[in-house]
Amino acid sequence: MNTNGASACVKGSLKPYLCRRRGLLFLAVFLFSAFNLYFFFFIQKQQVGYLLYLDLLLFIPLFIGMSADFARFQKREKEKQKLLVQSELICRLPIAFENKEIAEHDVELLSEQLRLRGEENLDLQDFAARWCHELKLPLSAVLLMNERISDPTLRRAMREPLEKINQQLNTMLLGCRLQSPLLDLQIKEVNLLEEVKASVRNNRFFLIQQGFELILEVEPLCIHTDPQWLVYALDQIIQNAVKYGKKEKSKEEAAEAIGGEKKKRLEEAHPVLKFWTEKEKESVILYIKDYGQGIHPQDIGRIFEKGYTGKNFHNGKYKSTGMGLYMAKTIMERMGHRIKAESIYGEYSRFSVIFRENSYFLNG
Repeated sequence: MNTNGASACVKGSLKPYLCRRRGLLFLAVFLFSAFNLYFFFFIQKQQVGYLLYLDLLLFIPLFIGMSADFARFQKREKEKQKLLVQSELICRLPIAFENKEIAEHDVELLSEQLRLRGEENLDLQDFAARWCHELKLPLSAVLLMNERISDPTLRRAMREPLEKINQQLNTMLLGCRLQSPLLDLQIKEVNLLEEVKASVRNNRFFLIQQGFELILEVEPLCIHTDPQWLVYALDQIIQNAVKYGKKEKSKEEAAEAIGGEKKKRLEEAHPVLKFWTEKEKESVILYIKDYGQGIHPQDIGRIFEKGYTGKNFHNGKYKSTGMGLYMAKTIMERMGHRIKAESIYGEYSRFSVIFRENSYFLNG
């Protein structure tokens, strides 16, 4: 028998018990002391033996009562600890406990407040989505007018901020849908190569502008996914590559590149973005790799966290919201996929999207 464990359990329960019963204990000590003082000062020819006998008569029932109360307290504490590990509301369980009606009242009140806040949040998401739709109409008109500008330099200069606005509107629009509890997934069988091409087309302006060399070695494999959400998640990875996929030249390299063959080689070097697939027994893996500056070791474990911006943001090199990769991971997980990242800082970043067997997601 483990007596050490039993004694530890009693000691652990004794302190909270004494705290809860301190008023009753103080009253018992007061009455006991008052009785003994009265006996000594007001009873003539007092005999200590009688006092001890009376004290024993008082102490025995008090000790028995306190022991029984402590046993009930221990039992209630054990039951409470079992309830506290439950994954559902305790007041909704078919058990009786003290003040259950008060707990049910508070739960109902908080549930109603949560429902109202949820409705307000849905209204705000709906307003943001409508606002994005309304803004995309004039933006499309401006993009068409931009094509009619005869000056190519001015046309390119205006196209870049317009494309960034378009990207941000799409991100906000789909982000509103992603945060909604009523996210509608249309899982179906699609061609992975076509979805990768669609994402590349979405980002072609910035890929061309940054001079990216694309290596597309994706096989036309069939997967089960929501094509719209998949393309959106791939967009986030490609945009991340556009932002960080070009190595920064050091001051020494810039100084050495003033003339000669070194300058020509640096000017001709293009950032590279490579796509390829591997098929395993029960999954298809899509790899997306850029040979840019990579991800800092202290950031690699947190890049999928909501709002995490990383070392480069704090250095002032890049502006980031820390939401793109978080939303990509959230979307992938909701569709039954996985996304991982690995990197060697200063050499490359590689994202892998793992499409496991998820045909059970198919909409009937």
